[in-house]
Amino acid sequence: MTDMPDRYAVIGHPVEHSRSPEIHAAFARQTGQRLSYDRLPAAPDAFVAVARGFFEAGGAGLNVTLPFKGDAAAFADRLTERAVRAGAVNTLARRDDGLLLGDNTDGAGLLNDLSARVGLSIAGARILILGAGGAVRGVVPVLMGQSPTRLQIANRSPDKAERIARDFADLGSIQACSLAEVGPGWDLIINAISAGLGGEMPALPTHLLDGAGRAYDMLYANGPTPFMQWVGQHSDIPCSDGFGMLVEQAAESFFVWRGVRPDTAPVIQSLRPGAGPASTRDR
Repeated sequence: MTDMPDRYAVIGHPVEHSRSPEIHAAFARQTGQRLSYDRLPAAPDAFVAVARGFFEAGGAGLNVTLPFKGDAAAFADRLTERAVRAGAVNTLARRDDGLLLGDNTDGAGLLNDLSARVGLSIAGARILILGAGGAVRGVVPVLMGQSPTRLQIANRSPDKAERIARDFADLGSIQACSLAEVGPGWDLIINAISAGLGGEMPALPTHLLDGAGRAYDMLYANGPTPFMQWVGQHSDIPCSDGFGMLVEQAAESFFVWRGVRPDTAPVIQSLRPGAGPASTRDR
C-alpha cells in the first residue's frame, strides 16, 4: 500500500475564492514535496469542530483565513512569538509530538514582498498604515522590528488605532489618529482597510499623498484595486497590490510545515494573471 501524501487545507468562511490550493501546488512541484491541499469551508460557528475533525483524520496543517484567525489562536496548543504578538493565527502545524503549533505569517509575507518585489527598505522610513483590523496587528511587530523612523496608524475609529499603538508600545513609539487627521510626508502608505473588498474606499484626505514615496495595498485584484485607483487619481506615486504578500506569506507557511522555502518569484509571475476580483491578502 502506497503512503498517502500529507494533507493540508485552507479553512475559512467563505473559502471558495482562495488561491491557496494553486499556490501550494506550485510550491510542491517546485520543491519536490508530496502533499495535497484543499479548501475546507466552515460555518461561522463551526471552526473548532471542522478543524478538530481535519487533524483527527490525519491532517498535517491548516492555513486559516477570515473570520477564524482568533479562533485558531485559541485552538492551538502552543503559539510562536509572532502569533502571540498578533493575537491571531493564520497557520496551524501538527508537530511530531502531536501538538498543534499556531503561527502568524502575515508580517513576514508583507516584509518579504516589500523588500524582494517592491525593493523598499523599512529602516528609517516614515510609514502610514490605513486601517486597524486584525491584519494590522500581524504586520506592526515586523515593521517595527525594521526600525522605521515613524509609524502611524490611522483608522475611521481612532480608538482601535490607539489600542494597537498601546499594545505594541514596547516596540517603540507608534502614533494613532483618525483618517481625517492624517497629515502628509510619508515614505510608504499601506492600505489595510477591508472596505476595499466591497469595491469602495472610505473618504480619505488627498493631502496624505503629498510628498509620499510609495503606496501599497494589502488587497489584490486582477486589475487595480479601489485604493490603487484612488492613489492614481490623486497622485503619480507608484502603488502595488498585495498579491505578492499573499504568495510570500504562503511561502512562509510552507516553510513552517515542510522546512523548505520555495522561490516565490516564478509563482507570483505564473499565477498573477488569474488573481480574480478584489480579495483579502488572507489566502
